[in-house]
Amino acid sequence: MKRPEPTLQERFFNADDIIVSKTDLKGRLVYVNDVFCSVGLYSEREVLGQPHAIVRHPDMPRAIFALLWQRIQSGREVFAYVKNMAKNGDYYWVLAHVTPSYTLAGEIDGYHSNRRKPQRAALAAIEPLYRDLLRLEAVGDRKAGLQTSLARLDAAMAECGQGYDQFVLGLAVQ
Repeated sequence: MKRPEPTLQERFFNADDIIVSKTDLKGRLVYVNDVFCSVGLYSEREVLGQPHAIVRHPDMPRAIFALLWQRIQSGREVFAYVKNMAKNGDYYWVLAHVTPSYTLAGEIDGYHSNRRKPQRAALAAIEPLYRDLLRLEAVGDRKAGLQTSLARLDAAMAECGQGYDQFVLGLAVQ
């Protein structure tokens, strides 16, 4: 599926709406709810089987996804602010809660994400951090840029005396 060109148009959803998706171990969508489809302007048929990254906005630092994957693959949950992109290139922000899903035998067999509408004040703190991480990721080769960005994310969290989850959840309740 061809990726759209990003627009400067923001999409919104209601505070009581929850965007839900489930993926397999490789991040391919196996379930999406109606809110996922309506906000992203996709039909269920268009996205099932596609990588969840189909909604990834290019303004998102790779470091945030590296952190997210590291956490969920190790069996931990993660909270993150994510800028997503709709089928037409419009963007929308979410506060994501991503968790592993387990088989009855206790093995991870996929991932589940619930996303809510973020508070605007939280985005005022997140956007400059993400711009800084993206700037670092653009320097040198991809691998070195990612490592530099991850180091900056760690340093930023150390500066505020919190881990990433604490930082994100602190912004969510302000």
